[in-house]
Amino acid sequence: MRAEGPGTADGPGLYVYAVVRAGTPLPRKPGGVGSPPAPLRAVGTGHVAAVVSAAPAQLRARRRDLLAHQNLLTQLAASDPVLPMRFGMVAPDEDALRAQLAAAETRHLAALDRVAGHIEMNVKALPAHGSLAALVAEDAAVQRLRDATRRRPDYEANVRLGAAVASALARRAAEAGRRALRDLAPMARATAGGPEVPGCAVNVSFLVAQDDSDRFRATAERFAAAHRDHVDLRIAGPLPCYSFAETGTGNRSAPAPVGGG
Repeated sequence: MRAEGPGTADGPGLYVYAVVRAGTPLPRKPGGVGSPPAPLRAVGTGHVAAVVSAAPAQLRARRRDLLAHQNLLTQLAASDPVLPMRFGMVAPDEDALRAQLAAAETRHLAALDRVAGHIEMNVKALPAHGSLAALVAEDAAVQRLRDATRRRPDYEANVRLGAAVASALARRAAEAGRRALRDLAPMARATAGGPEVPGCAVNVSFLVAQDDSDRFRATAERFAAAHRDHVDLRIAGPLPCYSFAETGTGNRSAPAPVGGG
């Protein structure tokens, strides 16, 4: 399988959404990438199958296609375990896809067992920029710089104050984010650090049993409300288990949630 970048998939080929167990029912409603989306089908071998459609002639990371990709994965994951592929994964043909599925069948089955009955919840901790008053009241160093800037305002003083405020906001967000992770981790089977996001102090995904997803979200939201002066805690999910499924290429499939926190 090859991962195509925006605008580089010129077809022919099969757009691959996910790996599932053989016999997993496909959504009845048409959906997927492309305009109009091509019909879905399963290409399988042994006990696993890939959910595919014909690759669009020009595949780009448009919001409509990103959402279609994620919505289809969400539908598939509603009733059966799914190993989601990242957006833009294209196989040259069915023979090549079946060969890769066969070579990785044991790993796929183990991963499907691992995520069965689970969803992914993503938590990001960002600086609480709306809490400057609370920051100044609690941080003695920022207080001193603010007072000095008021006494002798100039460009350099303002730069120093701005840098101190940004650093303190980031530090407070990171500390609160780590406390949130300690509260949430006991409700998860596993955790996985996400990619670096500009301005984000903590980005972690949790593998959570479906039956515990409401409790997990409620706990995260209570923490966010109680610590709003320290952190902007953003919760996304339930999501397909992007961060806990190995793809057939041996790479972890972990795109940022579309439209989520």
